[in-house]
Amino acid sequence: MADYNKYDARVDSLVMESLTNWDPSVGKLSDADKAVMARLVHRSPEKATKVSYFRSHTGFTREITVTVDDIARIYDEQTAG
Repeated sequence: MADYNKYDARVDSLVMESLTNWDPSVGKLSDADKAVMARLVHRSPEKATKVSYFRSHTGFTREITVTVDDIARIYDEQTAG
């Protein structure tokens, strides 16, 4: 049976829905900042620190908990280019 608590390319290909949680260490972000971060972290789920999958009727739901490390990585990627 697959481990649904880490990135799995095969399972991710069956994702029908994405959910985003925020680690308490992230602190307060505006709704606009959260929307941007959620979009960027789900764009590359293989890089997310905490990713889980749950079965749904039509496939899987991907749940990513955004951490401070994820935000730092995304910031570095965005400013490096």
